[in-house]
Amino acid sequence: MTLPRCAWAGDEPLMVAYHDTEWGVPCTDERRLFEFLILETAQAGLSWRTILHRRDGYRRAFADFDASQVAAFADAERAGLLSDPAIIRNRQKIDAAIHNARQFLQIQQEFGGFACYLWRFVASQPRVGCWAAAHLVPTESIESRALSTDLRRRGFRFVGPIICYAYMQAVGLVNDHERKCFRCAAIPAALP
Repeated sequence: MTLPRCAWAGDEPLMVAYHDTEWGVPCTDERRLFEFLILETAQAGLSWRTILHRRDGYRRAFADFDASQVAAFADAERAGLLSDPAIIRNRQKIDAAIHNARQFLQIQQEFGGFACYLWRFVASQPRVGCWAAAHLVPTESIESRALSTDLRRRGFRFVGPIICYAYMQAVGLVNDHERKCFRCAAIPAALP
């Protein structure tokens, strides 16, 4: 018997695994938060499937998502990224990833962790949508607009409200699984 899932997961094993184990799950792990910041930035204008298929390439190219290492990337590393076929070779997105790593570290210092900073935007309580149908799921929210505004004020790039909303969904600030989906009620409604 096939479990009912959100329509976007389809039947491709990689997408199903991501849907079933990661999407919407509340996350406070700093490395994972940085990973999804990089991946959602790369996803701008592309499909999530495209990025998910390149995730291992991103993991290798971006030092296993170690923000300190990425923040220290210089011209040689940048040139390597621009010629790496395992990632999206968009100069602006690559520059943004390196730049955002530096901003990420600043937030960690200021707030004692990026998770401490991030979860303030939902008062440390995941928002539960569990929508009746996929077309009802929003692409942005008051919280994603606030996060976007604050991140841009802090110098982050490629962090518009829609990207921020997708990021919030990915790291569990928002549970937007469809009501019929088996993951809707299965995801914890609190921080780990």
